[in-house]
Amino acid sequence: MKFTCSVDIDLPRAKVVALFDNSENMKYWQDGFISFEHLAGIPGEVGAQSNITYKMGRKSMVLVETITENNLPDTFRGTYEGDFGKNTMHNFFEELGSDKTRWRAELEYLEANGIIMKLMTKVFPSIPRKQTQKWMDQFKKFSENKELP
Repeated sequence: MKFTCSVDIDLPRAKVVALFDNSENMKYWQDGFISFEHLAGIPGEVGAQSNITYKMGRKSMVLVETITENNLPDTFRGTYEGDFGKNTMHNFFEELGSDKTRWRAELEYLEANGIIMKLMTKVFPSIPRKQTQKWMDQFKKFSENKELP
């Protein structure tokens, strides 16, 4: 399953990328975010791994992020593995002017583990796309807030 989401943000690309690249900001735009823990490699470089933990209902979910490409401010790509399966996310940051940036994300689900995840990707393939778009829209709102934390 593959899909693309995007959002236009009323900020210069350098500012958007700085906010995106700071794991401390994830709590402001990703629902259920609990923690980001570096595991291995040099943070931010290809091969680095981190645990990203989310609260999903009554359970927690841990994703292992592995950076596979970091060419910021242009692109950032990673793989994300957890009990649900494995996916890739390729992020692109395009200048639309001096004060406008388009963030486009291409996601591909490579594996689906468990009957619920397999069923969801077949019967309700729009759910992961809607969640991704929701987080991107929340990032836009967070990043454009003039009173950032």
